[in-house]
Amino acid sequence: MNGLLPVKPGSGPFSLDDGKKMAKKPELDDFRVPFFDAGKKLKPFDLSAIDPSAKPFSSGAKEEDRERLAAIGAQLDDLQEKLHAQRRQRVLLVLQGMDTSGKDGTVRAVFHDVDPLGLRIVPFRAPSEREAAHDFLWRVHAQAPQAGEFAIFNRSHYEDVLVPRVLKQIDADQCERRYRHIRAFESLLADSGTTIVKCFLHISKDEQRERLQARIDDPTKHWKFDVSDLEARKQWSDYQAAYADALGATSTEYAPWYIIPGNSKTHRNVMVAELLLRTMQDMKLEFPPAKESLKGVKVD
Repeated sequence: MNGLLPVKPGSGPFSLDDGKKMAKKPELDDFRVPFFDAGKKLKPFDLSAIDPSAKPFSSGAKEEDRERLAAIGAQLDDLQEKLHAQRRQRVLLVLQGMDTSGKDGTVRAVFHDVDPLGLRIVPFRAPSEREAAHDFLWRVHAQAPQAGEFAIFNRSHYEDVLVPRVLKQIDADQCERRYRHIRAFESLLADSGTTIVKCFLHISKDEQRERLQARIDDPTKHWKFDVSDLEARKQWSDYQAAYADALGATSTEYAPWYIIPGNSKTHRNVMVAELLLRTMQDMKLEFPPAKESLKGVKVD
């Protein structure tokens, strides 16, 4: 299964049923898409290998999960402060997923306790006329994080290998070239000191139906709904296939993709937070050295 542990209930190395002990403690890398190998034929990632209802990083109790999320948030806030003070490294989080997969909700929950002054959230919508007049990465590169910054892409350059492909605006060869451009672009960012984490928020078609219906039934949520959402839903299989190819073609050591089971919003939030915490801890962030010139200085 593309090198990934099979995690459908009953088929994998640990149980995904709530309240049951796991035979094997899950690891974040169990949900990492295998790295692209330029020497081999592109192998689409099998999204069916991951059950979107899985809760491998959940305690089984929502309140405990929320407490864990708050604890991680405090640690992320400390790490982000060091990132900002150091002004040397950068972090880029890419969030992708089908409509209603929870990109906005993930940002609100995971970064609830992080100083907003240290974050920059970039929502990518359909390209403007000016943006469309340039290459597809032009508008994206302009939003890449600067030194000391944590940027979050809510949707991203991956829309340009998803929507145009499903709508048949680009052919297979053009799509393959875009994959190459994306790998090169992300390699450039990594070489410039950017740590990249990409999360695919994985929900089922049934879960999407419930979430779309909830938006329709709640007048206060109508602003989040567009008729085009229903048209895109009719092409669910096409979008899943487009994601399968994109994930397989662009998961690299310097910019890995992780599949986040997202039918459970609480689990989704905890797993993304755990992933970011591990990532930032691995960066070995520290405050800049104390200034010798300030020793003994007294303020009048």
